[in-house]
Amino acid sequence: MSKKNHIPGGIEGLGGEILIDSHCHLQSLDQGERLDAVEAARERGVQGFLIPGIELDEADDILALCHSQKGIWCALGVHPHQAKGWTGASAARLESYLDDPKVVAVGECGLDFFYDHAPRSVQEEALRTQWHIAQERDLPVVVHNRDSNEEMLEVLASGEFKNLKADFHSFAGGLEMAQELIRRNFYLGFTGMVTFNRADNVREVLPQLPKKRALVETDTPYLAPVPYRGQPNRPAYVYEVAQRVAQEWEMSLPDLARLTSENFFRCFPKAASSVSG
Repeated sequence: MSKKNHIPGGIEGLGGEILIDSHCHLQSLDQGERLDAVEAARERGVQGFLIPGIELDEADDILALCHSQKGIWCALGVHPHQAKGWTGASAARLESYLDDPKVVAVGECGLDFFYDHAPRSVQEEALRTQWHIAQERDLPVVVHNRDSNEEMLEVLASGEFKNLKADFHSFAGGLEMAQELIRRNFYLGFTGMVTFNRADNVREVLPQLPKKRALVETDTPYLAPVPYRGQPNRPAYVYEVAQRVAQEWEMSLPDLARLTSENFFRCFPKAASSVSG
């Protein structure tokens, strides 16, 4: 590891436990940066990485990265920002990838009514189809939800998705939304937002959340935690996210690392079955 990539605070603080970054867009980094970012994270005890897909055209690139290293898995799907390209053929194309052992979830899929890069009806169509595919394959979904709580809950209330397994990543939907997701035994992912001074809407959820339903993530390259806020995020910084969650729960960092790693493999059992690969 080159000196320029060294980040203080590392494996010794984890007491022999590991961290898993449950949501990092490594595909967004230049080819030369990707493995450097993984190596820098491993220096700090981060031994697992889940790469969420944004569009199907990047699936082969993501899979090549996953197969190049142990401990890297992916979710494949179509993000609501890209949903305008969703067609009848998209579902079949998505399904063609799902037998790969490195594909452990469907997503990142969801609703985003903040940016509205795709018509809302199209976003919902893409969401429903991807959720149906996930249920049929007994795979979890990685869900993006922004300014769409009411509509998301309406989809969930339809009765079509009673067997859905889900990780609502980068959760910032507030306590009322969290309570409904908790009732459904979904997982919530916490990012660097948990360290932001004004992110009470994120931290207020933690006392209500069963500890076995928490994941930690970076959402690389977005939402870098304090003290890296304003810089491009990297998987190594999941360490700071875990530190803050541990602080909020009055747990030791090793206990939080062990807990969230166990949660990851429970949420994504296909990753557990290929952990040696």
